[in-house]
Amino acid sequence: MSSRRNFIKQTSIIGIAGLINPIEAVSSVQKNAPLFSTKKTKWADGSRLVVSISMQFEAGGQPQNAESPFPQNIQKGFIDLPAATWYDYGYKEGIPRMLDNWDKLGVKVTSHMVGTAVLKNPELAKEIVQRGHEAAAHGMNWSTQYTMPYEEEKNFIKDGVDAIKKITGFTPIGYNANWLRRGQNTLDILQELGFKYHIDDLSRDEPFIIQVKNKDFAVVPYTLRCNDIVLIEGKNFSTDQFLQQVKMEFDQLYAESETQRRQMSISFHDRIGGTPQMVKAAYELIRYMQQHTGVSFKRKDENCRNCFTR
Repeated sequence: MSSRRNFIKQTSIIGIAGLINPIEAVSSVQKNAPLFSTKKTKWADGSRLVVSISMQFEAGGQPQNAESPFPQNIQKGFIDLPAATWYDYGYKEGIPRMLDNWDKLGVKVTSHMVGTAVLKNPELAKEIVQRGHEAAAHGMNWSTQYTMPYEEEKNFIKDGVDAIKKITGFTPIGYNANWLRRGQNTLDILQELGFKYHIDDLSRDEPFIIQVKNKDFAVVPYTLRCNDIVLIEGKNFSTDQFLQQVKMEFDQLYAESETQRRQMSISFHDRIGGTPQMVKAAYELIRYMQQHTGVSFKRKDENCRNCFTR
């Protein structure tokens, strides 16, 4: 498994993406190179700007001695016990606190769920869906899937889906690979398994359509620059810095949305975004957005459906 912490240090923060409803003819091997697009000024429901929130449910699915804020100097053969409690916080405190916050704000989110995390915390996984949020797939565990042969990767993805369906009754149609690092076969596999969209793309501020196995497949892109694991954990931003940066992102996209459809993506992780200070920041941020005319909050499966609306 590649280190998430090294990824944070080495990766420059680029693009989020969103919805313009173009049609793009590309093979599943080709990258998502647009051929043409038709921009509209509003979404199908009349929204001016759509805000899409991700809530990653990962705690309990991490490998032993996974990277954490603690120095990575644990001796071989020993368990990093305090690091394990850092992950435990995600399901014991983080997600329950975020769920209450979303209810208070009246917004629904997409929760990308790791299969083993769901199996270890079934009641919490069920509660997420029962509160009206989308359950999307996030692999069976934190394994690196881009190195897997086709059938191994297919089983890896399917096992994660089966865990979510078994526990929550919800059938995921969206996918997020570990650190967005899908492989050459991933989209073909997702199409074969009945998925409708993936989020492992940073190239736009609007969702779009690609061709996978000669069929339409939606891309509802993710974000790094509005992402707590990058800004709070990786760069040690204060909550004030996080709040200011994401507000500036919103203000610019809102201005652009006067003449074209825009989507803003924000990402929270169970053990980071669920801390008291980050939940308070999220509350202030979303209340600020809700004061603007034409702003709506949608799950990614809703954005996917809008992507297919001609």
